[in-house]
Amino acid sequence: MTTFLIVLFLVGYTAIALEHLIKVNKAVSALFAGVLTWTVYILLSADKHHVGSQLIEGLGNNGGILFFLLGAMTIVEIINAHNGFEIITKIVNVTSKRKLLWIMTIITFFLSSVLDNLTTTIVMISLLSKFGLNKEDKMLFAGLTVIAANGGGAWTAIGDVTTTMLWIGNRISSVGIMKELFLTSAVSTLVPLAFISFFVKGKLEVVDNSASKENSNIKAWERNSVFFLGIGTLLFVPFFKGMTHLPPFMGILFGLAVLWLYTEIIHAKKHEEERELYSVTQALRRIDMGSVLFFLGILTCISSLESAGILSTAATYLNDTLKNPLLIDFAIGLLSAIVDNVPLVYGTMGMYTLQQFPVDHVFWTFLAYCAGTGGSILVIGSAAGVVSMALAKINFMWYLKKISFPALLGYIAGAIVFVLVNGAL
Repeated sequence: MTTFLIVLFLVGYTAIALEHLIKVNKAVSALFAGVLTWTVYILLSADKHHVGSQLIEGLGNNGGILFFLLGAMTIVEIINAHNGFEIITKIVNVTSKRKLLWIMTIITFFLSSVLDNLTTTIVMISLLSKFGLNKEDKMLFAGLTVIAANGGGAWTAIGDVTTTMLWIGNRISSVGIMKELFLTSAVSTLVPLAFISFFVKGKLEVVDNSASKENSNIKAWERNSVFFLGIGTLLFVPFFKGMTHLPPFMGILFGLAVLWLYTEIIHAKKHEEERELYSVTQALRRIDMGSVLFFLGILTCISSLESAGILSTAATYLNDTLKNPLLIDFAIGLLSAIVDNVPLVYGTMGMYTLQQFPVDHVFWTFLAYCAGTGGSILVIGSAAGVVSMALAKINFMWYLKKISFPALLGYIAGAIVFVLVNGAL
């Protein structure tokens, strides 16, 4: 059964990678892979009731991620409908593509540390459309956004789901992870940034604002208030989670409800046709649901491997083979470029106790770095990468050719810096 599941997984991922060659939408391949892996798993299992329970549990976890994604995308679309991102485009008043690349990457790196890498990627890639970038440049910017979002999320306890897991599991402290990983994460972002910036040249094209002028009835105070309230609701999510201990999707849905209510109030006196332009229902129509289904397929496929014990077996195999804990961390980072880093980190947490490695030990902090940034090496290796496939129309092979090598360089450079700073080896 294990071999069969792995083969189905590899076939599905190959179809996703060759989307443009086989002319089949990646969402189709992802959904097939997700459904077929679970079908094989339950048919070849003796305890079908247990597998059904695992599926329901996995659906609950995946549903939380999908609702979070939908909520964040809707908030961004509402801001966009009110031309809210013009505030940033006016502040970032540069004409050089290279300067813009550095500015956007640095903003992404720090924003991801207080939001999370998924939300940050949605916001920043949506913002890229406001600048005069051609298709190739936009994809380069989006690829670097993935690297910066994952790098920025790795050095705080709330920036990435794996660091949050380690923090809640008392493996790292919020202050300790920042002290240990800021420099390492920065290097993992700056190396690819320097590399890719050599290929980004020229001036920004003049942006056609005619589409924005269609919404000329939007007053400045409406635009500004929606922008700041929308960004505020996104920033509020980690605090909501900390206060209530509810999953992040509850915080994003609460923020969406607040923003929805506010837009209903400020547009209450306008004609129905005009109100519709700025409504949440209109924002939902602009969301690419095919991309959401692609995300669902990927998550479902990975959860089948996790439920079948394949990912925990992989983590155990790494432990038995590599012996050195830091090499295990490094390998987990590379493996997380292919499969979900959450079960890998969870399995690793189960193999080592706090007696072996106490809180903020280099093993745990290096694991947070590797699991958080290793997914950048392939576009399907992180939630940020999968979202970039949807929003920036990046395909697997393009990312592999243009982004994977500098991402790998950054990953290795950050690891070297970590070892040198901590004298870990």
